[in-house]
Amino acid sequence: VQLQASGGGLVQAGGSLRLSCVASGRTFGIYDRGWFRQAPGKERAFVASIPWSGGGISYGDSVKGRFTISRDNAKNTVYLQMNSLKPEDTAVYYCAAKSKPGSAYDYWGQGTLVTVSS
Repeated sequence: VQLQASGGGLVQAGGSLRLSCVASGRTFGIYDRGWFRQAPGKERAFVASIPWSGGGISYGDSVKGRFTISRDNAKNTVYLQMNSLKPEDTAVYYCAAKSKPGSAYDYWGQGTLVTVSS
């Protein structure tokens, strides 16, 4: 399974961006999908996750109420709509996928850079 993230860029504080992550290859073996981010000098942090069914969505505390994760299984794509962006949201955003329910994330995309200017 290969994951390709896109949609990053430079945006002013208060603006919005929509990230996409397309899965290719053995996509029938994908269950939960997620987004993580890594800011300069910091560890990778959880942003959001969504199960195959779309129910049971989870968000990191710092993005609740501002970010929305969704998925289109027919397109093998997961999205991250980011609104009310803050400079502290600046990071490389990675998409991930699980090959088994309840397992750790074992597929990772290459990352897309989001820069929020103040």
